[in-house]
Amino acid sequence: MRNGFTRRPKALEPAANHDKNYITPSGLERLKDERHFLLTKDRPAVKEVVAWAAGNGDRSENADYQYSKRRLRQIDGRIRFLTKRIDAAEVVDPEAPRTGQRATRAFFGATVRYANAAGAERVASIVGTDEIDLDRNHISWASPLGRALMRASEGDEVVLRAPGGTETLVVLEVRYDRISTKPFREPDGSQVSSKGLQS
Repeated sequence: MRNGFTRRPKALEPAANHDKNYITPSGLERLKDERHFLLTKDRPAVKEVVAWAAGNGDRSENADYQYSKRRLRQIDGRIRFLTKRIDAAEVVDPEAPRTGQRATRAFFGATVRYANAAGAERVASIVGTDEIDLDRNHISWASPLGRALMRASEGDEVVLRAPGGTETLVVLEVRYDRISTKPFREPDGSQVSSKGLQS
């Protein structure tokens, strides 16, 4: 077999190398809410559309049927993914009391204020891979910045090794506050049913 046709495995993401899914309590609640929505509302509604479309005749040329079956497979895949992430969840509460080095060093759940070489200050909260929200400055513990900040304490200089190059950062403050993630919201138009398709 020629090398041009052999498939090489892709490198695993840093988070995929670990058995545990570190997550905050609000992040776990969001995953559970999404799974509950998919199981109780979205999947039953799509199943209803599949049944309606199947009753319309030839399935090979029925776009409603084909699209709905594809959507059902996507929903089932997402439910499996969420279930695996929830089962592997290791909940870490940032507000839990900490003593010794665990109170002064940056670990999972820490909110860190740091400055770059130019003196520009930024704040980042270290969260799980399922909770990343750059608008809220929530970064993954497995990201280059998250790994650079881990175990650092106030006054430490850390080296950020990112795809764009290396940069030295100075840690100004480490604190442990409540980290809230955006709650799960049902998507617009999620109340689709076969009743809405009939004319």
